[in-house]
Amino acid sequence: MDNGVENYRRFREGDRNALVEIIRDYRDGMILFANSIVKDMGLAEEIVQEVFIKLVVKKPKYSGKSSFKTWLYSICRYTAIDFLKSIKKRKELDMDAVYSLSDETDLEREYIKEEQRITIHNAMKNINNDYCQVLYLTFFEGFDNSGAATIMKKTNRQIENLIYRAKKALRSELEKEGFVYEKL
Repeated sequence: MDNGVENYRRFREGDRNALVEIIRDYRDGMILFANSIVKDMGLAEEIVQEVFIKLVVKKPKYSGKSSFKTWLYSICRYTAIDFLKSIKKRKELDMDAVYSLSDETDLEREYIKEEQRITIHNAMKNINNDYCQVLYLTFFEGFDNSGAATIMKKTNRQIENLIYRAKKALRSELEKEGFVYEKL
């Protein structure tokens, strides 16, 4: 059984320590995933906080139709998209000016230690949002195509096409910087 599922079951039954374990296991990856959507590490951290607040307050039921991680990342994706929609409506924030990039590089260096991954992550900022999301889910978080399809609400075929186009776009971005990555 998925450890996240067991921890979430324990949390819903009243064990607060189980929530701490869920946060410890998924927080950093979810922040980087949310960052791939909103392109701002500070906002990504707020979004992930909001996801965990939703778990505490609403205690949504996990149906088991997908893995716990897929379910949790789907909640994160919807929360990030809702946040972006609210920003567009208010038009008060310029997301590039709100937070400094120094916060982003600190967490990235902790989480992504290899120089190649940092370069790839930075290049991903310059490609289409869907491309960035699908690459992040499949390469950094290890989701298979069907998991990524579930999170992004796409078909497996659409995910395959997105991955192909995303790799091509990322390769082009990396080549602009003189970087060649063999796995693309």
